[in-house]
Amino acid sequence: MFLAATGQNRGKTTTSLGLLAAIRERGYRLGFMKPVGQRYLVVDGTRADEDAVLMQEVFDLPDALNDMSPVTLPRGFTTDFIMGRIADDLEAQVQAAHDRVALEKDLVVIEGTGHAGVGAVIGLSNARAAALLEAPVIIVSEGGVGRPIDEIVLNRALFAAHGVKLLGAVVNKVDVESHPQLPDILRRGLGLHGIELLGCIPYSDFLANPSLELIVTHLDGELLAGRAEPGRTIAHVAIGAMQAEHAISHLSERTLLITPGDREDLLQAALDANRRSAAGAPLVSGIILSGGYRPSDALLRALREADLFAYLVETDTYRTAQAVDEILVKTHASDTEKIATIIDLVSGAIDVDGLLARL
Repeated sequence: MFLAATGQNRGKTTTSLGLLAAIRERGYRLGFMKPVGQRYLVVDGTRADEDAVLMQEVFDLPDALNDMSPVTLPRGFTTDFIMGRIADDLEAQVQAAHDRVALEKDLVVIEGTGHAGVGAVIGLSNARAAALLEAPVIIVSEGGVGRPIDEIVLNRALFAAHGVKLLGAVVNKVDVESHPQLPDILRRGLGLHGIELLGCIPYSDFLANPSLELIVTHLDGELLAGRAEPGRTIAHVAIGAMQAEHAISHLSERTLLITPGDREDLLQAALDANRRSAAGAPLVSGIILSGGYRPSDALLRALREADLFAYLVETDTYRTAQAVDEILVKTHASDTEKIATIIDLVSGAIDVDGLLARL
């Protein structure tokens, strides 16, 4: 089964995680691979796509990482390929790796990279990889009405041109709470094109926001207090640009407060809110201090005593907030709460038994 997306950050890895967990729960022997990886890690000397590393760690998969991620694209690889400096038979590498992963498995979940055409530059687009491995495809898009339908129809065309069977589509980040009619509209809209809607994964603020570790990884700055914990995900972002007594009402559980470092009234309000959290008051997960302004020594001591994450950056509040919003949120094996949420959402959104019956 090949999982493709209509673009970056649409929810392909989320869908993979949820489906792998649900299928494994039913007793099937599972394999996972990502034929072409653009974002990779080096683990024990092996270069492997970060999603392959994630799936291996979360599900304790026995296969070798270089089989789960046979082709990765380091900097300059595409230029070298175009100029004829890459002599490797990439299709043969992918096929051989797939055969090893598939050995003694009931099902292999193959995750693509981006939209159907990504990888065409090296002769291994998602559509070509799915055709090579004879894997029917699920296309993942994200919330809305017109855009996901347009994107799914467009991507379906390239898979069809390669002779790949379409199992259906999944739409991620659907605000079913505010718009409960959306799943029916999407089902009808896709049905007009002969495409089955396999499920709508509800939008989750918790999943959409980064961990404290990702904040530190993506923003240049200095950690003044607290810890950049990978498993601690923020749920809300608040911009501290008002008086402290007014700002308090904008703080809720797991808030990341972005405020200039010289707004000591707001920093004190955040500390006070956390002290009262046992009585039901809001809890601030962390603070980003903008503008390069360091708090006073006394307040810095208070932040450290409270073990409250405080990260100093040079950019102004507006640009800092933009940077936080632009962080590409990736799931890591240490994000146990996030993974549990993903598994719960996907299992409730997709008819896994019906999908397995079709396979």
